[in-house]
Amino acid sequence: MIGRTARAGRGVARRRSGAGHVLATWTALAFSCALPSAASAEALPDALARAYQTNPQLNAERARQRATDENVPQALAGYRPQIVASLSAGLQSVRNLLPDNTIQTGNLKPWIIGVTVTQSLFNGFRTANGVRAAELQVQSGREALRNVGQGVLLDAVTAYTNVLANQSLVEAQRSNVAFLRETLSVTQRRLNAGDVTPTDTAQAEARLNRGLADLNAAEVALAVSQATYAQVIGNAPSQLRPAEAVDRYLPKSREDAMTMAIRQHPAVMAASFDVDVASTNIRIAEGTLLPSATIQGSASKSRNNDPTPGTSAEDQASIVAKVMASIYDGGQAAAQTRQAKEITAQSRLVLDQVRNQARTAAVSAWVANEGAKITVSASESEVKAATVALQGVQREAASGQRTTVDVLNSQADLIQAKARLIGAQRDRVIASYTLLSAIGHLDVKTLNLNTPDYLPEVHYHQVRDAWHGLRTPSGQ
Repeated sequence: MIGRTARAGRGVARRRSGAGHVLATWTALAFSCALPSAASAEALPDALARAYQTNPQLNAERARQRATDENVPQALAGYRPQIVASLSAGLQSVRNLLPDNTIQTGNLKPWIIGVTVTQSLFNGFRTANGVRAAELQVQSGREALRNVGQGVLLDAVTAYTNVLANQSLVEAQRSNVAFLRETLSVTQRRLNAGDVTPTDTAQAEARLNRGLADLNAAEVALAVSQATYAQVIGNAPSQLRPAEAVDRYLPKSREDAMTMAIRQHPAVMAASFDVDVASTNIRIAEGTLLPSATIQGSASKSRNNDPTPGTSAEDQASIVAKVMASIYDGGQAAAQTRQAKEITAQSRLVLDQVRNQARTAAVSAWVANEGAKITVSASESEVKAATVALQGVQREAASGQRTTVDVLNSQADLIQAKARLIGAQRDRVIASYTLLSAIGHLDVKTLNLNTPDYLPEVHYHQVRDAWHGLRTPSGQ
């Protein structure tokens, strides 16, 4: 009886060793070595390039920035003349009582045509400051666009690595279920032969059901990650290649990471431009207290516009210079100036807050990245130790010192260790990209992606000095 049990244990051990080898192979394929080349294979840089081109959130932010560019020509309009043409025509019934008590009646058809040109000569520097504020808003918007681009690329990295990891976990769980089915079949045959008790069969069946539940959970997680991938990147995932960390682009120390974050992160730079916008708005508000000067020229022609007798036509032309100074406006300009000063103080406090947040995010990302390295190393050591432990349990089971349940438990420990290794390697990649984002360098140029970089200044120069035209540069 002991001999038969030992032989069965050796058979189970050999099958378990094969299952462990399959799982190790899938783990290696997931993150450690390259997959065979295929036409449909997609690497992480390709996915990032596609997300950069097609992501709706990023494209919407680009459209917002193009709309912000239009603030500059609107502000520049204050330097340019305003031309207004007018035309009026109608019917007019006239009844005049003359000094000799006679009544004169008539029906007129008056019409007037004219043109007026108004040019501002001075408006308290509000136009100049308005142009300056609009240009600063453009600069702030560009940094906000860059920040959104970083977020989209980081989301794409997360979606890519989640699909890759979940695919590996599904294959691992499938291998585990196949092994548990075989184990249950062997246990049932041994039960029929009288080598084991019904308890062993029940334990094997329970472990199989647990494996089926784990497989189902892994398949659900994979389906969710695939849907997220399609949402962020724009196409369903196919055959994904292993993803690598981007350590070559990262700072060498925590202090360097903090310094780069508070100086180069787009959120910090956008907040800095917002402070300049608020400061410029103070000067715009103060400009309403200064005098303004305009010159206006007009010309008009009218017919049958005078109801009194003797005049049937009138032609006019004039040029008038006007200087206006506000004496008292009820305190509106003063209130607007005080309001602008408070908004500026708020903007400075927001800048300090954003800098602190950037510094904290950089430290957190640095620590997380360093911790991910340690976790990967520890997980690899755990897998090696669990593999050695499984081999030892198999040898002991072959000599009758261990039961089949002991082998099952040891194999379950190995599968869990390899699952943790897959998760650790996924987190390692995400942590490196997160740190790159925290210092403000997660962009197309740094990653050298195979896609044209979106240059917001191109649209800006297309519309900045446009004097007319209703169509956008894209033809809309």
